[in-house]
Amino acid sequence: MATVGASFLNLIDMFRAGGDNATADVAEVLRRSSPAVKDAITVQANSGTIHKHAIRTNLPAVTWGRLYQGIPQSKSGRAMVTDTTGFVEGLSTVDTRLLDISPNPAATRASEAEAFIESMTQEAETGIFYHDSATAPEKFKGLAARYNTVSGTGQNINQVVDGTGSGSDNTSIWLVTWSENATHLIYPQGTQGGIIRQDKGEQRVTDSNSNAYYVKEELFRWHLGLAVKDWRYNVRIANLDVSDLIAGTVDVLKYLRKAYHRIQGRIRATDMRDENAGMNGRTVIYMNRTVYEALDAQLTNPSLNAALQLRTTELEGEEVETYRGIPIRVTDALLNTEARVV
Repeated sequence: MATVGASFLNLIDMFRAGGDNATADVAEVLRRSSPAVKDAITVQANSGTIHKHAIRTNLPAVTWGRLYQGIPQSKSGRAMVTDTTGFVEGLSTVDTRLLDISPNPAATRASEAEAFIESMTQEAETGIFYHDSATAPEKFKGLAARYNTVSGTGQNINQVVDGTGSGSDNTSIWLVTWSENATHLIYPQGTQGGIIRQDKGEQRVTDSNSNAYYVKEELFRWHLGLAVKDWRYNVRIANLDVSDLIAGTVDVLKYLRKAYHRIQGRIRATDMRDENAGMNGRTVIYMNRTVYEALDAQLTNPSLNAALQLRTTELEGEEVETYRGIPIRVTDALLNTEARVV
């Protein structure tokens, strides 16, 4: 027999929300910090559900000229890169009889809708860092699948800094540049960027015994993918051992310095509303709360004389710390359980 309470809003859920009133605000204790979704710019894909862009792989050869000697022909090299999109969706289904006895049916549905939007936002934030279309074809390719080695001869090998951690209790810091010419989210042609909400109204459905009843439905769908046009504008600091971070034995500032000098252009736009941000780019540092606490401990240790390395600035109405002009954002999507990047 189906467990109704696990998938559908019921009386218990409604009265948990607000006692006898059933209209009180819900404490959103499951809400996470998802700044990358807020920071990212979104571009329409240029080929249906996929986005194609060319990258330069080598420059043409040039020579010093001599009189009465010809010029050798040459050309640059290019490679085509394809990024895909997917869609994440949810369906809110509320029994009309439950809404009939609710003091505020609209508020009941709106509260449930807010939870769906939060869940989709968290899924997108996780996807930006960790999804991989190679192992889950219905998803898109995130950043970790692109910056996934500290050895070898890959083009982006210089963009991964090794924090030397081992085991499976590692985490990462990311420097990401959001720009049409660097990294951006994509959505398929013919759709729109962001979450689409559709009120499907009253629907006739059946229970596990094929008996009919009526519900109010709301559909949520988000088409999105991730494109990295120029890999040089991102840097991953991988293999930061979490237990060492907690113990205070990891020099976070040292690794931030290494990453800072590896990022192309070092774009430091701190105003996310800059009308030119789409072209010029905006670089942001992402870390989780464990790393941020370790960084804070390092900065407030008087023996390290490191306090002057961070500055406070305003970013879209929020006070944030910056490292050399680059905003630092705390995201709960970055795990403390990453395997070592080799």
